[in-house]
Amino acid sequence: MITRRHMMGQLALGTGLLAIGTDLAGGLGQSTAHAQATTPFKVVAFAGASNLPFWVGQDKGLFAKEGIAPVLEITPNSVEMAKNLYAGRYDLALTSVDNIVAYDEGQGEAVLPGAADFVALFGVDNGMLSVMAVPDVKSFADLKGKTLSVDAMTTGFAFVLRDILARNGIAESDVTFVKVGGGAQRLEALLKQEQAGTLLNTPLDLVAEGKGFTRLARATETLGAYQGIVGATRRETAARMRPQIEAFIRGFHASVAWLADPAHKDEAVALLVARVKGMEQPQAEKAYAVLMDPQNGIFRDLKIDRAGLQTVLALRSKYAPAKITLTDPDRYVDLSYLTAALAGR
Repeated sequence: MITRRHMMGQLALGTGLLAIGTDLAGGLGQSTAHAQATTPFKVVAFAGASNLPFWVGQDKGLFAKEGIAPVLEITPNSVEMAKNLYAGRYDLALTSVDNIVAYDEGQGEAVLPGAADFVALFGVDNGMLSVMAVPDVKSFADLKGKTLSVDAMTTGFAFVLRDILARNGIAESDVTFVKVGGGAQRLEALLKQEQAGTLLNTPLDLVAEGKGFTRLARATETLGAYQGIVGATRRETAARMRPQIEAFIRGFHASVAWLADPAHKDEAVALLVARVKGMEQPQAEKAYAVLMDPQNGIFRDLKIDRAGLQTVLALRSKYAPAKITLTDPDRYVDLSYLTAALAGR
């Protein structure tokens, strides 16, 4: 298993929950003159921790130093992410590696015009996922007869939720699943108690917990190794834009290193408070501790956890309607971009 080094990944602006627009995400801390000297690069992400290094990279000029000016947009769900990444609206996605596997295998929720040809280039985190529930749900048994939210039933983290439920005695017939969207949308719906439970990543889980909602389980404590968010694109895009992609990886890696420096903790915590609606200082302190945990936080070397990817393939083999056994992690990964980008570092 590849050792995990973790840093800060997909925190984002999300519909009504992350109080910052894509205009700020795209231009944070860069002068007009500096931006004109760099190459535009379009990135799509979900609400969550992996966007924090992105913000840092812009604010501290770490992307600009590499000659690249990435612009971040937040997707409402995995279907829109896949369609837009395929169409070339975005150059790179910070997304669940299961989405990459799903679409490469023709099992994605959206119908694409041709073969997806998606590929994971670097790893961000293990998902940092928890099953969160409304305050009056105190155990998995309390979920029987309730409604739970997911992004999409056949991709992303839905299989994680289904497996955790099964391991805790909850059959799929015991609950009702509804598609709500990405983490920001699911958090918003949970806080309104429109559903009884869902799967949330850090720091969205801490926002819910801070408001009295129940943490029923942490995914990695139940499933073991798991590969969550990765940086991914189409293979054609990767080959055509190799210099820009490697520049982005270097900038992202430098941002992770900046965040890993204890001297920058206060700035990182302040950024969490400023960027995540509903997050107060105590929750931000907890979020920083989780995100920076050497074993279970953001991957500091940006490598992909092979054992974690094997878990993703096992869950897809078990729960995907196609019932195809998937066993080859290398089919979905190309680490040559990461290796070249960080050579000598």
